[in-house]
Amino acid sequence: MKIIIVNKDHAQARSITLGAWTRAFLSVCLLGIPAALGAWGYSWLMSEENAGLFGGDEQSWMRMLSDRDSKIEQDRLASEAQIAALTSKIAELQARLIRLDALGEKLTAAAKLDQGEFDFSSIPALGGPSQSSPDAVYSAPGFLEAIDKLSRQIDSREQQLNIIDSLLSNRDLLQEAIVAGSPVAKTRMTSGFGFRRDPFTGKRAFHAGIDFAVREGTEVTSVAAGVVNWAGRHPEYGNLVEIKHGSGLVTRYAHNKSNQVKVGDVVKKGQVIALSGSTGRSTAPHVHFEVYKNGRVVDPASYIRRTNF
Repeated sequence: MKIIIVNKDHAQARSITLGAWTRAFLSVCLLGIPAALGAWGYSWLMSEENAGLFGGDEQSWMRMLSDRDSKIEQDRLASEAQIAALTSKIAELQARLIRLDALGEKLTAAAKLDQGEFDFSSIPALGGPSQSSPDAVYSAPGFLEAIDKLSRQIDSREQQLNIIDSLLSNRDLLQEAIVAGSPVAKTRMTSGFGFRRDPFTGKRAFHAGIDFAVREGTEVTSVAAGVVNWAGRHPEYGNLVEIKHGSGLVTRYAHNKSNQVKVGDVVKKGQVIALSGSTGRSTAPHVHFEVYKNGRVVDPASYIRRTNF
C-alpha cells in the first residue's frame, strides 16, 4: 500500500509505502477499537446497576407506569369520597336548619312572641372587622364556605330557640304558681264566702270558703303548683289537704273521702290531690275550698274567676 502526503501549498508531495504487517496493524486499530468500545458499552448498559436507569428491562417500565396509574386512581377515589362526605354533611345541615326554623316559628306563635325579634325566615345579621390586613384577599373553597354558612345559621337558630325555651319555661313556672280556676269541674256552688246561716246550729256564722256540690269520689285538683303543707284528718274539715303556693298564698281542700298526696309532696297545677267526700263537719258530699293570703282568709271567688292566665 502506498500513501501520498501533499503539503498545504500543494508544491511538494511525498509517498510512503506500507508493508503487509503495517497494513494489518492499522486495520486492527481502525476496526477493532470501535468494536471493543461498543461491546464494553453494551455490557455496561446491561449491567444490574444500570438496568433500571436506562430501561433495559421492559417489565420494570410497565410496573412503574402501572404503579403510577394505581396511585392516581387511589387519589381520585379518595377525592370523590371526600366530596361525597362534604355533600352529605351539607344536606344534613340543611335538614337540621329546616327543622329548627319550623320549630322556631311554631314556638314563636305558641308563645305569642314578637316575630320581629325572633324572625326565623331571614338570614341572621353577622359582621365585624377582619383579623387579617385590609389588603388581604381570601376566597374560601365552595364546600367549606357553604358548610361555614350553614353552621353559623344553625348556631344562630339554636341560640334563639334556647332563649325562647327559657322564656317559655319561666312563663310556665309563673303560670303554674298562679292560683286560678276551680278545684272541681262541671259543678255548682252551694255556699259562698262570708256570713251565712250555719247548717247545724241555724245561727249566723262566718263561712271561710266556698262549697261545691259534687258526687262522692269526684277528683279534686290543685288550682296551682305548690308544696303540700298539710294532709291528714281534721275534726271539722275531715280529710284536709293544704297547699302552699308561694307569694303568701295557701289553698285548702276539705271534707275529702281520701287524700291522694302527703306532706312535702310537690304538686302541679291541675294534679289530683284528693277524692271528694263528706268527712268532718259536713251534711253531704261536697268540696270546701279556701284561700289564704299572707295568713288571712280571702274570698276564693276572685281566684276562681281568674281564668285568663
